[in-house]
Amino acid sequence: MPDLAIPSLKHPPELDPGFLPASIWTQSFHEKCNSEGDREIRIAVIRPNGTGYLHRETILSSDDETSQTLNFRFIERVIKFLLWSCGGTKVVLENSPALSSALAEHYRKGGKREFDADYSKRFFGQTLVIESRPSEGFPHPSFPSEESTEIGLKGNRIGFDLGGSDRKCAAVIDGEVVFSDEVEWDPYFQSDPSYHRDGIIDSIRRAAEHLPTVDAIGGSAAGVYVDSKARAASLFRGVPDELFADHVENIFFEVAKEWNVPMRVVNDGDVTALAGAMSLNDGCVLGLAMGTSTAAGYADDASSITSWISELAFVPIDFQENAAEDEWSGDFGCAVNYFSQQAVSRLIEPTGLDIDLSLGKPEKLVEVQKAMEAGDDRAAAIYRTLGCYLGYAIPQFARFYDIRNLLLLGRVLTGKGGEIIIEKAEEVLRDEFPELAQKISLNTPDEKLKRHGQAIAAASLPKLG
Repeated sequence: MPDLAIPSLKHPPELDPGFLPASIWTQSFHEKCNSEGDREIRIAVIRPNGTGYLHRETILSSDDETSQTLNFRFIERVIKFLLWSCGGTKVVLENSPALSSALAEHYRKGGKREFDADYSKRFFGQTLVIESRPSEGFPHPSFPSEESTEIGLKGNRIGFDLGGSDRKCAAVIDGEVVFSDEVEWDPYFQSDPSYHRDGIIDSIRRAAEHLPTVDAIGGSAAGVYVDSKARAASLFRGVPDELFADHVENIFFEVAKEWNVPMRVVNDGDVTALAGAMSLNDGCVLGLAMGTSTAAGYADDASSITSWISELAFVPIDFQENAAEDEWSGDFGCAVNYFSQQAVSRLIEPTGLDIDLSLGKPEKLVEVQKAMEAGDDRAAAIYRTLGCYLGYAIPQFARFYDIRNLLLLGRVLTGKGGEIIIEKAEEVLRDEFPELAQKISLNTPDEKLKRHGQAIAAASLPKLG
């Protein structure tokens, strides 16, 4: 791999000194483009229904081997980000037949990015295609404006939030929370879909006991949901493929039969963003929940949830060759290993903390939090490292999302450690990206909203009548 002139980081993560932020690599690549000659390339990401997103990038104009290699590395990572942010089944590159051909070989069954191609098909029902087209007649896809979601709609509502280690529910009457609850569960590797169905029904019933009637049910869950149908989700990763279509895809409609009321289920990250709009009374909110995995979602300038899938757990934020490997996708440097309980777990060993590495990820996080409360600087080093990751990742997110507010949630952000993460991220932004530091505000909700905010916001999703 040809080297770029990468500047030394002003804030290298102390437990991961080889960390190479996508934001810094991209800056260096564009500086090389400016000095050696560049060209603009348009990238269209299109869904089967014709909607989509048009993205513009600058790449090296030369056809020499070094330029081609760097262009491929850069655009491959851009496409990876686009597939997991806006989502689509056709990627069209402008005037780039050799590049598109190489990428098509990468993103195919049996290719290096088979996982991404497979999930693109699962989300939208068609095989991923990557092709080149000339400038004349190049597609200009867009997504339609989304209908706003009102907060605090009238009626007796239930909201639930399904995470990887717990499920939450809330009963809401005319916008006021009258009950909220949290139950531990372990859905990831359960092969029987009835485990998930019974758990969801149990949470809804718990909330229903505190309402005179149930008028609507809204849900938040990790994964991709289209019209409340489960397309793909880590929550159901243990369910065999042959059972998914019949027993998982319509699981929320089956659950709703008992109550016969309007129901809407969306990605938990989108509800995080909606909770942010609720809390901040402002839009352009990127919500980032650091829990069992990394959930993300976006509310636009009008505080509306968008059509983007925003599965940012799988987007690349670390470009070092030996970056942390995602156990599910097999890719390297993806956000899930930097903003989640997985991130905390993998950083324990280099600290020397006396924590049993055979414990589950939630239990290891608890032990790190205990060490943090006891004033152990080795635990603080984990949170400082996470803060560096976040500070350098925000500019990468901002290349694809218009961000005014970054809302941070999840168990990893709980307590003193969460304060360190935010302080360190803000320090990185101020020193490395001062313009963004002026524009983007990092926020956390109060403790009540932090723990139950997604379930409460989810309750507002369905429209009555």
